[in-house]
Amino acid sequence: MPESPRILVVDDDAAIRDLLAEGLGAHGYSVSTAADVDAARGLFHRAGAFDLVLCDLNMPGSSGQELLGWLKQRDPDVAVIMVTGVAEAQVAVGCMRDGAADYVVKPFHLPEVLTRVAQALDRRRLVIENRAYQQNLEVLVGERTREVVQAMARIRTLHEELRGAYDATLSALMIALDYRDFETQGHSIRVVEYTERLAREMGIDEPELTDIRRGTMLHDVGKIGIPDSILRKPGPLDEQEWEIMKTHAELGYRMLKDIPFLAGPAEIVLAHQEKWDGSGYPRGLRGPEIPLGARIFSVADTFDAMTSDRPYRKALSYERARQEIIDFSGRQFDPRVVEAFLEVPPEEWDEIRAHVERVLSERSSPGMPEPLADRVKVG
Repeated sequence: MPESPRILVVDDDAAIRDLLAEGLGAHGYSVSTAADVDAARGLFHRAGAFDLVLCDLNMPGSSGQELLGWLKQRDPDVAVIMVTGVAEAQVAVGCMRDGAADYVVKPFHLPEVLTRVAQALDRRRLVIENRAYQQNLEVLVGERTREVVQAMARIRTLHEELRGAYDATLSALMIALDYRDFETQGHSIRVVEYTERLAREMGIDEPELTDIRRGTMLHDVGKIGIPDSILRKPGPLDEQEWEIMKTHAELGYRMLKDIPFLAGPAEIVLAHQEKWDGSGYPRGLRGPEIPLGARIFSVADTFDAMTSDRPYRKALSYERARQEIIDFSGRQFDPRVVEAFLEVPPEEWDEIRAHVERVLSERSSPGMPEPLADRVKVG
């Protein structure tokens, strides 16, 4: 019988420690707890290695970020999930650059934590298995060709599983961003699917297609750094608030640009509010200066916004939305992308929307927030 994964919970709040320990223990994990960084280090010295550490970012004395550095020096394979308040979310993203597997924001729901823990442990397992297969590959080379081919196929499979695990984390972050922004239900998922369909229509293949998909999933990640008083304001933003809101593209770029597998998507995040005629932001890029992925996203995002119900209006028909996109070709949109959009049969857009609605229906659960009215100028 396989040994239960060993998890260490580090938090100065006893109530949170007890909640996490009880919830994780009920799902078969072997859980230890520590009230501060020094106690956590002591447990590592006495008990040996842990598979995963859930660590509060802001604690008295040494911080969770310091513990992360110490853990990664001691055991590079340990999975670390940072637990943080919304105001510290940017710091938590920085921790991911330093080796953290993920982060959760307080107040959290236990099912969300359980999902993040399972994903982080799965990625850890895949990384360890992948390394073991790579280390053994030289030995296998001297054996029969069939065995070598099988080993290489297994490595490729593990690589794909690892990539899938990363993308699952990005999907979870995308959905969390929608809930924080009270975005229209399903908007981000549909825009990802619409963008990928347009990219394929334009003949874009891997790996550029992967970068475009990830950039679309994370296009609003910079809103983590926008105050809730602005992001959730039910009425129009004033001029000063709008200038702050516009910084989300640059904030998102800075969060992602130093993460190796997100460097390409970061360029799309930076440029997703640019317009073909140079009237967009943050840099006023014009025409082909705008990354192709961002140009494709612009059409997909606008199409979904127009064909979705909003609190102040009903969804436009496909024909009306199609004409609007044609009218803004060469101004807001790249004419090449508009041509590709017009080549896709209308029923394909309907099929994508229906598919997303089925996914949302299967995924829905009680207690999720309802979207508020869209804020003026917020995209």
